[in-house]
Parts: sequence; structure tokens; C-alpha cells
Amino acid sequence: MTPRARRALFSVLFFFAVCALAGSIVQRTVGAQSTAGEDQLRNNLKSFYDVYALVEENYAEPIDQEKADAAIYDGAIPGMLHTLDPHSNFYDPKAYAKMREDQHGRYYGVGMIIEQQNGKVYVGYPFEGSPAFKAGIHPGDIINAVDGKPVSIDGKQPNALSSSDMVAKALKGPKGTHVQATMLREGQPQPMVFDLIRDSIAHPSVDLAYEIRPGIGYIHLTQFQETTADEVAETIDGFGDLKGLVFDLRGNPGGLLDQAVDVSDHLLAKGQAIVSQRGRPNSENSDKYYVATHGNGGRSFPIVVLVNRGTASAAEIVSGALQDHDRALIVGETTFGKGLVQTVYNLSESTGLALTTYHYYTPSGRLIQRNYSGVSLYDYYTHGGTAPADTASREVKFTDAGRTVYGGGGITPDEKVESPKNNRFQDSLLFKDAFFHFAPVYLAHRTVDKNFKVDDAVLAEFKKFLATQDIPFTDADLNGVMDWIKIGIKEKILTIQFGELQGMRAHADWDPEIQKAINFLPEAQALEDHAHKVLTQKAEARSLNQ
Repeated sequence: MTPRARRALFSVLFFFAVCALAGSIVQRTVGAQSTAGEDQLRNNLKSFYDVYALVEENYAEPIDQEKADAAIYDGAIPGMLHTLDPHSNFYDPKAYAKMREDQHGRYYGVGMIIEQQNGKVYVGYPFEGSPAFKAGIHPGDIINAVDGKPVSIDGKQPNALSSSDMVAKALKGPKGTHVQATMLREGQPQPMVFDLIRDSIAHPSVDLAYEIRPGIGYIHLTQFQETTADEVAETIDGFGDLKGLVFDLRGNPGGLLDQAVDVSDHLLAKGQAIVSQRGRPNSENSDKYYVATHGNGGRSFPIVVLVNRGTASAAEIVSGALQDHDRALIVGETTFGKGLVQTVYNLSESTGLALTTYHYYTPSGRLIQRNYSGVSLYDYYTHGGTAPADTASREVKFTDAGRTVYGGGGITPDEKVESPKNNRFQDSLLFKDAFFHFAPVYLAHRTVDKNFKVDDAVLAEFKKFLATQDIPFTDADLNGVMDWIKIGIKEKILTIQFGELQGMRAHADWDPEIQKAINFLPEAQALEDHAHKVLTQKAEARSLNQ
């Protein structure tokens, strides 16, 4: 066997050994692993070694290093993990570095989202306050070169940056170092060269927060990273005297458990349960219980939590805790249904293993995990939020005030609000990213103010633009989703002119689901008042019985 084959094989054997120590391959008994279990593990590893050796020596084409790595990192390891559950996962060095960056919420670079479309690399948007934003780089700019090295997605230019990943890597670097980015912009006849100084780039999990109505706070939370709890606490405290809060967790995939606990702690009363983790009996992964250790200090205001099928994991912990204590009204769709907790083990060569080690339960005792037995990974991830239709088959629990809640498949909302479904014309506009590409064309020779409105003249230009993009439409197509089209145009134009936050705020001001959430705040207040009354009566009854 060649040295490179031995190296790849060592990686997978080391990985299997780590998994065995973590208890995911061989069932351990109290005290020590049985001799029979050790023999079975050795036999399994030898079988894998023999198969790999035969493949490496006899496959129809030579197994180069790239294929060897793919066989291990994309084949053997994920294949083993996916027989366990949908969420145990292996991170190769690139994915592991990205995961750690996401958890930190900070990296060193120039601060912009980039995306690859139509054989080009575009600036999605620069983060406000970043070097890219301060330099005047706009959404829709095309990255033509980095430090003089051309960007050529078709790969025809030698030594070119041939993917958005390569461009992103070239833009990142140590704080204080220079990087030159050459951009092509609609309406500019010559390339624009920006000399940027890399800096520490914060990527907050609270990407939008403001008073959406007088006294009504709105927070959109993208994920749970190391800074999330502090961000949420500072945002809520910064609102001042709140009359209500809309906490938007739609599309939030979760993240760090401790941050979900701390966010819940800031909104609940001291001593209230938040979540429990239950691991394998008689193992090192013992059960853990989390309660609010600080609490909200008696500060109370009605809360509506907005959720959808993409709300998962840590976001479900927060939703479940607030619902079980009648602290918030949950509005939207049934959430994804991820109640499995992963522990991340650092492996060799900067790789990582996210291994399911616990199930989590809400304060009322609900297991939120959906059934995944006999379900393909594709179906599992594309059918999130599909709890069993027959509530009679689901476990029944009760909130503090005695309301019925269900386990066994996500958080069921108190008030169901379906996300709007797109028609074929809307899908075609989104597929071609029509609003994103129209905005630079419209602003090529003009500017707008924050009171910009999409009038008939703007729509006329948009129609002309669609004709150039080979997007067929009729007046009926446009009129059927006119409000949606107007906000799509407005959001992208304001984003170029004033920054991402202004565009997001315009969209939130329009969003029908957010408006419905605001209208449910009185119901959220009544829910909390009733829960307080019930708990007071229970406390008084206990006092009389003592």
C-alpha cells in the first residue's frame, strides 16, 4: 500500500477508534468494554482495512490523494455516521474551520458576503462598518481581481481564482494587512480598485433590531453563537421601557446550547427550568438540568416568538422554555424538530466530530426530536416541521398554566400562521435573483433617499430589465404579487444606497408574518397574566396546606 493510502487509512481508523471510545460503535457496559466487544471492533477495523487495500491496489483508475481523501472524508466516515442519526457529522479541516468561525462570530478580513452566480463572483453585501463598507463597495459589484490575481470561474485563465471560496480565502488575512480588490460596477466604464486594510470582522447573530412600532421591539436572531446571549441582553436593555417584543427565530438553525440557556435565562424568572439533557444511562454523558440562575429581574413585557419549519435545535430550546412557562406566545409553523444534542470532539489534522450524546427535553418534559427511522437524509431535512398529524399519538404535556402542549415533533405554535407559498413566477424571479441584479442597473445613474417608493416609473424599468433577463411574464403575473415585487425592489435598492440594515428594515416593516405577530401581543399579555394568576393561586394553596 502506498504512503498516501496508508495516511488516508490511518485517518479513518483513528476516527473509528475515537468513535468507539465515545461509545458510538461498540456498546459499553459499566466499568470496562467487554472482551467480545473489543474483538468485534478489531474484526470490523480489519475488514475495513482489507477492503480499502483491495480498492487502492486494484481499482480501474489510480487512487490519487484527492480520491483517497474523498473516499474517507466524503464516503466512509459520513456513511457510518448517517446510520446512527441525521445530526452526527464529521468536519474535514475546511468545514471544521468554518464551523469554529461561525461559533466565534468573528474573523479577519474585509467584511463582505460574496456569492457565485452566472460564472461571476458578486458582492452580496458588505457588513456595515467593515473595511469594504467604508471603502464604498456596493452589493452587486463584480469581483474582477484580488491583489492583481484575476477571478475566472470558467478556469480558462491560468493561476486565476476560480471559485468564490478561493476569492473569500484571498480576501481574508491578518489584521492590519492590505489587500487590493478590483471591482466591476454597473454604469462605471472602468474597473474600480479598492485598497482595503483587513480588520477584525464581527458577524453578530442579532442582525436586525429596532422599535418596529412605538414601544414594540423587534429582534431577528440568525443563530446561537458565542456572543448571542450578550447581544440579545444588550438589545433588550437598550429598548428601554418595552410594551412588547417580537422575537423572530424563523430560519434559525440553532447553535450553542449554553447560549440558548442564557437567552432563556434573561427572559424567564429566576429558578425556572429551561431545558434538560439526558444521555445514555451509566455513561460519562450524565443527565444535566439547566435553570434560570439570574432571571429577568421582574422585568415583564408580552413576547411573541415567531417560528417556522426552519427553526431548530437551540432555537427550539428557547421557544419550548418560553412556551412551557407561558412566558411567550409561539406564532408561526411547527418547528423543525431537532432534539438531539451534539458534542464536538476535536480530532487529528484540525478535523472534528459532532457526535450525538444527548436528547434534550423542555421544562414540561417534551422531547422535540422528530422520528427519523427509515427516513432518507433528503426527506428528513426537506420535511422539517412536519409533526405527526394525529395528535392522539403524540405525548401530551402541560404548561405552567395548564395548557396542553405536544412532544414528538417540533414545537407546535400556539397560533398557526403559514409562511406564504410562492407561485411559479415568483420562483423564476428568485431563481434568476432578479431584484439583486436590477438594483445596480437602476442606481447606475441616479441616487435615492430613504423615503424611496417603487412607483409606476420604477416598475416600467423593472419590466424592461426582465425582458433582458429572459424572464417571461404577463401583467397578470405582476399584478398578482405586486406588493411582494415592490418590496423586493425596494429592499435591494435601499441596501445599495444605505446598507444592509436599511434594506432589512424596509422588508421587516412590510413582512405580513411580522405584522400578524405584532397583532398577537395582546394575546401574549393575557397568556402571561393568566399564568401569573394560576401560579399565585397554587402558591397560596401550598401555603395553606403547610
